[in-house]
Amino acid sequence: MSVSQAVVSLSAQQAQVLGFLLPHLSGTAVDRAEISEGLVRIWVHAAAGGAACPDCGTWCTAVRDRYARRLRDAPAGGRRVLIWLVVRLLRCGNADCPRGCFAEQPQGLAVPYARVTPLLAGQLGAVAVALAGRAGSRLARAVLAVQVSRHTLIRVLMALPGPGAAGARVLGIDDFSLRKGRDYATLLVDMETGEPVDVLPDREADTARKWLQAHPEVEVICRDRAGAYAEAARDGAPQAIQVADRWHIWHNLCEYAGQAVARHQDCLAGPGGACQGRPEDQQQREQEQAGAGPAGLEAVIRERHAAVRELRASGKTLPEAAAALGLSQQAAGRFWRAGSADALLKVRGASVLDPWKPYLRRRWDAGVTTIAVLHREITALGYAGSEPTTYAWLALLKLAAPPAPPAPPGKRQVTSWMLTDPARLGSDQHEQLTAILGRCPELQDLSGHIAAFATMLTRRTGDRPGAGLDDWLAAAGDSPGQPELASFASGIRRDYQAVRNALTMPWSSGRVEGLNTRTKLLKRQMYGRASFALLRKRILLTS
Repeated sequence: MSVSQAVVSLSAQQAQVLGFLLPHLSGTAVDRAEISEGLVRIWVHAAAGGAACPDCGTWCTAVRDRYARRLRDAPAGGRRVLIWLVVRLLRCGNADCPRGCFAEQPQGLAVPYARVTPLLAGQLGAVAVALAGRAGSRLARAVLAVQVSRHTLIRVLMALPGPGAAGARVLGIDDFSLRKGRDYATLLVDMETGEPVDVLPDREADTARKWLQAHPEVEVICRDRAGAYAEAARDGAPQAIQVADRWHIWHNLCEYAGQAVARHQDCLAGPGGACQGRPEDQQQREQEQAGAGPAGLEAVIRERHAAVRELRASGKTLPEAAAALGLSQQAAGRFWRAGSADALLKVRGASVLDPWKPYLRRRWDAGVTTIAVLHREITALGYAGSEPTTYAWLALLKLAAPPAPPAPPGKRQVTSWMLTDPARLGSDQHEQLTAILGRCPELQDLSGHIAAFATMLTRRTGDRPGAGLDDWLAAAGDSPGQPELASFASGIRRDYQAVRNALTMPWSSGRVEGLNTRTKLLKRQMYGRASFALLRKRILLTS
């Protein structure tokens, strides 16, 4: 009975389930099928009258014996599938063939010694590559309806063939940690395809050199600034062009720029110092403090409430209103939520706290602004009122407190501004940076060198006459008062050709860094339990 006849003779439900299996059973005849709630069992035998000898190719029909094999197949309709295959042992009729007899293997259904069909083997292999042991076992049980142990999945994974040994013309090389600070490995990537080529068990120059000597097809090597890989590329592949990674070059410049800005930190706060602010701001604060009696306090709160409500009506957000008035978001929020100034001034009348208000005000002006501390002090001096009364009046002082002077930009912020494209800076950031550079000629000079190097890096004009790397190095070396820039230029001269290639050629190590990130994910999935061989196999097979 053929497969199509078996489907016709079965029920509609059975025919639907067996329909999934038709591609796998096309070379067999179905003898019987049983379909239960969670299991499909099928008895089949090879439909062809014979088979070709695997050694000599002679077509053989003489049957010596028969035996049954049980194969697990991919699930059908959420049901597990078991196939009982009756296999014939055939005699080879070629007298010159050393093989006496062989077992037939229906194409697409069975392979020698396997207990699963090729379809299920492929699915289990994909699960093993993606999730390896325990997680893969759970996924196979939930999705594939297959009970498989984590050890079996690891064996399936290790038995999978590795990627083809096609040579990489443009090679990326970088290291990653197996155990941070202790053990490292090296990742090799084909930069044209973005696929991993190999994984070396350490990051020693000798190991990389031997690998490169065995692969003379490498023409370009993309690497970071590490000396070990530069040495390996020089000795193992002298014919290859070395290209330094542009990100690492820029990162090195950022570090030196940060050191230079830190050395000029006094220039960031301005001539008046960070704490004084502008003279007009200082005069305004003195006037507010002088007129912050009961009447002055009320006037300041009413004025600020009106200003916040006006900004809110104009469409400003709370953070924008707070920034415009120089208030904290907490203080501005009280004005923002209050329906009227009277709601904020409801404690301005006479109270038992009145005799203690001058003392509280002096302590507040002296810098003691913790309300619980102030309440304990006046209680010790004889105040018999409650803490909420003290809190309510001191909260008004917080609302009427003069705006804090804007803090000067920090060294990291200024460094970031200098390293950012001016077109991407806000107007306020651009104004602050311009003012700082105007006060410090050395930072102005440093900013010019950074801009020139950034242009050369992004446009890859390192060989342009008058604006190339040689001209930049000469200008940086002649700049007075720039020891950090001179140190950066000295490092470039030690790796000159690789840096120059990075500033003129399209290759860089971006793809290697991306695969390195994926490698760290694979490593952490196995929580340090996997051997290097297993990790290497997953890295090479994961796409």
